[in-house]
Parts: sequence; C-alpha cells; structure tokens
Amino acid sequence: MANESRPCPCDIGDRFDYGGLGQEVQVEHIKAYICKPPAGADKAVIVIHDIFGWQLPNTRYIADMLTTNGYIAICPDFFVGQEAWKPSNDLASFGDWLKTRDAGKIDKEVDVVLKYLKDQCGAKKIGVIGFCWGGGAVQHLMLKNPHLKTGVSLYGVIRPLEDKDSLLHPTFFIFGEKDDFIPLEQVTLLEQKLKQNCKVDYEVKIYPGQTHGFVHRKREDINPQDKPYIEQGRKDMINWLNKYL
Repeated sequence: MANESRPCPCDIGDRFDYGGLGQEVQVEHIKAYICKPPAGADKAVIVIHDIFGWQLPNTRYIADMLTTNGYIAICPDFFVGQEAWKPSNDLASFGDWLKTRDAGKIDKEVDVVLKYLKDQCGAKKIGVIGFCWGGGAVQHLMLKNPHLKTGVSLYGVIRPLEDKDSLLHPTFFIFGEKDDFIPLEQVTLLEQKLKQNCKVDYEVKIYPGQTHGFVHRKREDINPQDKPYIEQGRKDMINWLNKYL
C-alpha cells in the first residue's frame, strides 16, 4: 500500500463537497452510512472505504451513485471506531497506523453487515466494491467469503495470490496506468496468477494515464483531461455489478 518515498497513496486527489442522500445507522457494533432506492430493491452493495474512512464525502457520493442505479448501498465503518487517516497526520507514522487496520481482517464486520442487509433490508443478492485500502479488502473477500456474489476492487494494493487461491466470485479489478503505488509489473503478475488459477469470470482493466484514486478521488471539473476515464471507471463498475447481481 505504500512505499518509502510516498507512503500514503490516497493523499492524491480531491475531497468532494458533498453531503449525501442517505442516513447513518448503527449495525450492532458498527456505524454505517446507508442509502436505499425510493422504489425499494433486493440487491445491495457493500462499499468499503479507503484510509480516510466511512465518512469521506467522496465515498458517500459513490454509494449514492449506486443507489441511483437501483442498489441498496451501505458503507460501514470498517475501522470500527478507530480514527481514519488525516492528511495532516505525520506520514512517518503511516506504517504503524496501518498495522492496526488490516484490510484482511474484516470478516466479522462483513458477516454482521450481510446479516443486516438480508434481515433488515430484504437484500437477496449482495456484492462489494472497495477503494484503495478497501480494494485490498475486496480481493480478500473474493477469495474467502462464499456469501457475496461479485466484487469490484478499485486500485486496491494487490494481495499475493498463492497457487492454491482462486476467486470464488466474478471480480473486476480497476487500476490506473500511472499509479505510483501499484506498479504495472504487479498488475501483470496478478493477471498471470488469475489466468492460471481462476475458475470464475474476472477482468483486469488499466485506465490510461490515471493515477491512484482516480475513480473517487478526482473531480471532473478540475481534472478535465481525466473526466472520460473517471466516468468510464464508474460506468464499468456499475455495468459489472449489473451483470453479476
């Protein structure tokens, strides 16, 4: 997720001025943001935040976008009360901060959220998307959790795939060509491993000229040259969910 020269990937990008269409709820021991379509829905998407946490307006903007496309969208606090990263934090402390927030250890919280979506929201098909830290979490869940139907990992730092590992569900991997934190060599290796082991549908897509965080951390109005790729990334994400949910 980090390297020595630039240890905090999600510092790239813009903070949206956005409030949200949904509401905050308590799901057992987890706080969460949830948004539901007015007409109701039986399909839901769990949105896994980046290092800036579940209250980041950018992430809520994407959750609401999912809702306008017919999905119940929920963004839980997967840090479970621990503080999200702040741009003002000392970068030297990022490694220690990250050690207490392991994207591969959210299974208990995911089970709680799945139960809530099924029992309280009437969801029958549930997928997951995640950004950066959350993208790594999606990769973990696609290898381990049998109850999710599909996943989209957006510039998640690549988790090592062992030869015995195979995705359980169709998974879409989004990367930026100019991502300083996820070298293209790692993406190529991921593709090789998937080709060898994967028995379900998957796609790995690299977006030309794009840096880390482009789908949710770049504003189209101040990054006009990136607008087509930002919009395409979001469209591709929705299309993948539509296909498998």
